[in-house]
Amino acid sequence: MNDQITLREAVKNDMDILLQYEQEVVKAERPMDLTIRKSDVHYYDLNALMENPRATVMVACDGDKIVATGYALEKPARHYLDHKTFAYLGFMYTDPKYRGKGINGKIVAALQDWALNMGLTEIRLHVYEENEPAIKAYEKKGFKKHLIEMRLRTEC
Repeated sequence: MNDQITLREAVKNDMDILLQYEQEVVKAERPMDLTIRKSDVHYYDLNALMENPRATVMVACDGDKIVATGYALEKPARHYLDHKTFAYLGFMYTDPKYRGKGINGKIVAALQDWALNMGLTEIRLHVYEENEPAIKAYEKKGFKKHLIEMRLRTEC
């Protein structure tokens, strides 16, 4: 394992590993959300994100190996907020062998820099309440819990 982790924007040639990591995200989240379908699920349109001038997909590499991912996407804010748009972060994944080394923090910092360069001062993301390691990692980067989404499943 190389101590020199580098960051770069994802490119089309990265798609195979990005799709594999997307499935790892789905697999990790299924136990926290029983409403995720059991069949093939794709959360992200990675091609569209990479082509969007108001988005970026970042990867962290150990040599040639991609070990972590994340994206930022400019989204419209609710009309009553003090900002018109914000950066939404998603696809936050780190290879299990590389967790606990601050790599996700480097990805988040790069996405924050991107947002600032795009003129976006508000950054948001979603994380499952049960995902304590992720919550702690985001809190280390200055994120604060903001809103709780509640759900009720009724029988028809």
